[in-house]
Amino acid sequence: MLELISQPWPWYVTGLVLGLSVPLLLLLGNKKLGISSSLRHVCASCFPAKIPFFNYDWKKEIWNLFFVVGILIGGVLAGNVFSNGEPVAISEATKADLTELGVMSFDGLLPAEFLSVQGIVLMIAGGFLVGFGTRFAGGCTSGHTIMGLSNLQWPSLLATVGFFIGGLLSTHFILPLIFP
Repeated sequence: MLELISQPWPWYVTGLVLGLSVPLLLLLGNKKLGISSSLRHVCASCFPAKIPFFNYDWKKEIWNLFFVVGILIGGVLAGNVFSNGEPVAISEATKADLTELGVMSFDGLLPAEFLSVQGIVLMIAGGFLVGFGTRFAGGCTSGHTIMGLSNLQWPSLLATVGFFIGGLLSTHFILPLIFP
C-alpha cells in the first residue's frame, strides 16, 4: 500500500477522482469548491462581525476549513513521509527553458535561485497579485475550473480562459523580463 501511495498516479485515475468530487459535493449540497474562500472563513471567524464582508455564518462553510487543513497535512505527508527522496521530476525541455532564464539547480522542491533577495521579493509580489486576482475573479483556479465549469457557469469559463492566457503571457513575455 505504501508503494502505491508513494508513486505518481496516472492522470486518468486522479482525473476520475477529482471529477467525482464535484457530484459528491453537489449531492452534499455544496456548490463551492476552492481554497480562496477559506481565507474569508478564517477572517470571519477571527474578527468581530463589524466588517460587512465578514458578516455571515461562516460555520456553514466549516467543511472548507477542514478541506484546507487536509491539503496542508497531505502536502506535509507527501513531501516528508511518502516521497522517495528524489528531486521533483521535471522534463528536459522545461529544464532547458529554465536554464535559459538562469535557473540552474533542480535538486530540490525550490530552485536555489529563488532563495535570493530578488526571488523572495518576486514570490511575495506574486502572492499579493494572486490574492488580488483571486478576489477580483471571485475565486481561485480550482474553484472556477473544477466546480464552476462543472456547474456550467459562464463567469468560470471566462476566468479559466483568463487563467490560461495569463499563464501563457507570463511565461513567454514577463518571465524573460524578470530573469534576463
